[in-house]
Amino acid sequence: MIIAGPCAIESYEQLEKVAEFLVSKGIKYIRGGAFKPRTTPDSFQGLGKEGLEMLFKIRSKFGLKIVTEIMDTRDIELFKDVDVVQIGARNMQNYPLLIEVGKLGNTVLLKRGLSSKISEWVGAAGYIQAQGNNDIIMCARGIRTFETETRFTADIDAIPILQKKGFKVIFDPSHSAGRKDLILPLSKAAMACGADGLIVEIHPEPAKALCDASQQLTLDEFRLFLDDLKA
Repeated sequence: MIIAGPCAIESYEQLEKVAEFLVSKGIKYIRGGAFKPRTTPDSFQGLGKEGLEMLFKIRSKFGLKIVTEIMDTRDIELFKDVDVVQIGARNMQNYPLLIEVGKLGNTVLLKRGLSSKISEWVGAAGYIQAQGNNDIIMCARGIRTFETETRFTADIDAIPILQKKGFKVIFDPSHSAGRKDLILPLSKAAMACGADGLIVEIHPEPAKALCDASQQLTLDEFRLFLDDLKA
């Protein structure tokens, strides 16, 4: 399972370029942030509802399944038709949100919190399961440590641990590294560890991206990445 797409939805044209490329590579899932949790309020916060509508248009045109993040219980109705609802790292322990997303019944992508223990992550998944929804994909995305060479420290040891607990687990090398030169080796490590899939950030022009420019691959770089993984 490979999920790919831009960190943030910036325009329909941007999404369309990415979607055309993904379809040409046989990839079935496109990610894109309509609502963006940012550290500072003056950073780009996403296009919101407008961005979601762009994703729905892309799904209708290209047949791709969409993966996007929900941040607020007040937006639940907007997400009822989203194929995979993402709970971001900052909201992993937002229990009211977990409960409401669990009630939706959609597939849930649950990211690990920045400094959360595996037991806390599993506990968060329990809130979704308690609503009768077991369709959960756990996403390892690096955890905060003392290291400064990377954005976070890769938590690939969590992959087999969670799989032994009965979960599907994918890995996010983009957020773990925070730099594109480490995306391929970290992805290989995750695959060797038995990951069920990867979620990777790509952008037609990363240098012009409104957020996380340093960790997004160009379409050509992603093409080479896929070729290397297949090899």
